[in-house]
Amino acid sequence: MNFELLETPNLILRKITPETYEFVFHHYNDNDLKTFFGFSKNEELDKEKEKLKKGLTTYNRSFVNFQILDKETGDIIGACGFHTWSFEHHRAEIGYALNSDEHMGKGIMTETLKAVIDYGFKTMNLNRIEALIGPKNEASLRLVEKFNFTREGLLRQHYFKNNVMEDSVIYSLLRVEYNQ
Repeated sequence: MNFELLETPNLILRKITPETYEFVFHHYNDNDLKTFFGFSKNEELDKEKEKLKKGLTTYNRSFVNFQILDKETGDIIGACGFHTWSFEHHRAEIGYALNSDEHMGKGIMTETLKAVIDYGFKTMNLNRIEALIGPKNEASLRLVEKFNFTREGLLRQHYFKNNVMEDSVIYSLLRVEYNQ
């Protein structure tokens, strides 16, 4: 399978879609899957298998994700992409994470987000990109504000995480704002 790649000065972004999941899970063994996804634990792979089993898309929603690979080493250092992609309404929620703290504070996510947001507006024909962020996640709040996302409000008790209901701050970026 050939993978679509985006390239930034320091990173390679490898596109992952529902079709990618179908292909790799039907053609790779567990060790190859762990390498492909950058997992070190069987539990991480089991979680991905469960996602595939439950269904990755619906008739009107899908995702496009990018693995973040260090250009020098080829190591998978994180992921960034769009989930809850609503084709009909030209919007998607962006999400991102680095695999370890050692990669934080180095501008990796800023470099990644620029490329992924461009892809969303230009290739996926999005009109709106949403970000839902925990109110205490200051680094993530600063990151979206750097890209001129607009804070729209607070979604109360929006996520159930670690046996606690947590709020989310909702941000958005419209195509017209990004093009300015």
